[in-house]
Amino acid sequence: MGVPILTQGECLIASVQDALSDAELRDLQQRLAEQVGARGVRGVVIDVTVLDVIDSFATRTLSTIAYAVKLRGAEVVIVGIQPEVAFAMVQLGLTLEGVSTALNLDEGMALLRRTRSS
Repeated sequence: MGVPILTQGECLIASVQDALSDAELRDLQQRLAEQVGARGVRGVVIDVTVLDVIDSFATRTLSTIAYAVKLRGAEVVIVGIQPEVAFAMVQLGLTLEGVSTALNLDEGMALLRRTRSS
C-alpha cells in the first residue's frame, strides 16, 4: 500500500504510515511531483512521525522529493522526525540540506503559510 496523500487547501499532506521500501519511496516521489502540478498546490508536508529509522536512501529520496517539488512550484516541509532518528542521522552524516523541517503537522502547515505569504 502506498503513502496516502491528502489535499488540505493549497497543500498536500503525505502521511507515512509504516517503514517504506525503496520502491515505495520512489513511488511517493513520482506521485507527489505529479500531484503538485495536477492539483496546483503551493505546499507539501511529508509526515514521517512513525519512522524510527531514516537511512541514507530515504534521506536522499526525501531531499530529491523536496527539490523536484520546488521545481514544480511548491515548498516542502518534512515533519515529525523523532529525536533518536535525528541523532542517528547526524552521527551518520545524513542531511536534509535545504529542506525545511518542523516538529509536527501543525507547525509544518504554519511554516508553509508563512513561506507562501512572504
